[in-house]
Amino acid sequence: MKRYLNVLIAASAALFPSCDRGALDPYDSTDFEYGTGIEHEMIQLGERLENPYKVDNVSAALSALYPTKARVEVETTNLYVRFLPADESEMDLLSGLELTDHPLDYAIAKEGDWYHDPSLSSDEITWMYAVVDKDYKFPDVRYEIIDNCFLSENHIQTRADEGIDWEEVIRESYRLTGNGDMLQPLTKAEPGTPAGRITIVDEDANGGKPIGVAGVQVVCNSFVRIAVATTDVDGYYAMEKSFTTDIRYRLVFKNGKNYSLGFNLILVPASVSTLGKTAPTGVNVTITTESDPKLFRRCVVNNAVYDYITRCNKEDLGIMPPPSDLRIWIFPQLESSSAIMMHHGTVVENAVVASWLGAYTKVVSFFAPDITLGVNGITSYKDIYTITSHELAHTSHFAKVGKQWWDKYIAFILTSFLSSHGQTYGTGSENGAGYCEVGEMWAYYLQSKIHKERYGGNMPSFGTSWWFYPQIFRYLDERGVSASDIFEALCPEVTDRNQLKSELESLYPGKAGVISQVFSRYE
Repeated sequence: MKRYLNVLIAASAALFPSCDRGALDPYDSTDFEYGTGIEHEMIQLGERLENPYKVDNVSAALSALYPTKARVEVETTNLYVRFLPADESEMDLLSGLELTDHPLDYAIAKEGDWYHDPSLSSDEITWMYAVVDKDYKFPDVRYEIIDNCFLSENHIQTRADEGIDWEEVIRESYRLTGNGDMLQPLTKAEPGTPAGRITIVDEDANGGKPIGVAGVQVVCNSFVRIAVATTDVDGYYAMEKSFTTDIRYRLVFKNGKNYSLGFNLILVPASVSTLGKTAPTGVNVTITTESDPKLFRRCVVNNAVYDYITRCNKEDLGIMPPPSDLRIWIFPQLESSSAIMMHHGTVVENAVVASWLGAYTKVVSFFAPDITLGVNGITSYKDIYTITSHELAHTSHFAKVGKQWWDKYIAFILTSFLSSHGQTYGTGSENGAGYCEVGEMWAYYLQSKIHKERYGGNMPSFGTSWWFYPQIFRYLDERGVSASDIFEALCPEVTDRNQLKSELESLYPGKAGVISQVFSRYE
């Protein structure tokens, strides 16, 4: 949790500014080259298009193709709507919807990762767009219905529908609404079902072969027809819906393990990386250090968190996982990282923190990250993975000791930063230093252990130059006291090294001699 104050202030200020080919799998998908052309700025909208899924337009297409079916009524199956949440609590009411921050019925003049309606001020949540069921119960959030829509997969067939090819009706609606250039030629009379693989290369692991980007969402759409799939541990995804048009693809870093990376401007708690528009058969992507840096960093951090949470079980690390709904921010301009756990209630209620942050307190608490990762100058998969593991170790500790313990820990970090002129961890003699001692011993030790188990070689010496000696845990590990055993001793009552030693001896009396010997080396 290095240079915490700098991280928060820089993060606050940053919020309001005035690939190689992937021939990887049997899917008949489009392979993308990454390294140039990826846009992360605001989406620029082109002209508004006529929605071919609008009920009136589908009715006109049905009449054009089946003039004898005049009695068949095209009924509304879904509503294309937009919401304007006033704050995070209202945003939470929409959490079950697949939301986009940009309208779905506009041409995209320039791709990007986010959009903010220019009619709204930069400190307001932008309009959020969604497609909902016709019987959707709207929460107490401002909304507008844009179109009544017909989606054939949600249509209940009747006898009157016999002989109607609804896919062809939709294709005709694309033609009649001036969107015929988006249609793909049908081969074997079958539409395309998007499927593919998203992978990344860790040059120092797996023999340099691509590994999956695990648990991320692949989202594609053509107008209001949206499909979502989650990649498996090997990076494979497959949609359940088929398309006969070109579709837009995006990676959304909201993971199936219940964590999200980044934010898209105002209160959309997940970064989005656009993949552009192409055929409906799917896309394959292989990401390397030569790829777009922002996409590379997001995928590495995603995998580090996915791996960590997966390992937090009795058969592996045997420790508590991070709390659910973890929010992680990545800052390429910063060199420092922290596990501040603000989304889970710490920091903002701490009087010491509030007094030092001053005007920044409201801004930072509004966005409430749990982990901030400073990756300035860090470009390799291994190094990004390792610093992420350190902060994740903190989150497991937080899950066990709770908010009050963590508030004191954060208070010490801030106080020592100011009183020691930037020496984040102080000297060890300050009041409350024991919280830092216990917390950092654990995080540096687990960081080193995870690094060794992934990359081999000797156990790294991360943090061993500090006064709190994480090598104590390293030596205990070598003598049969496991990470799970050590974690068991990290209870809320343990607030310094002496209490930690006593707790370990109490829990494992058969190893009390070894525990005493190792601790005594650093007294």
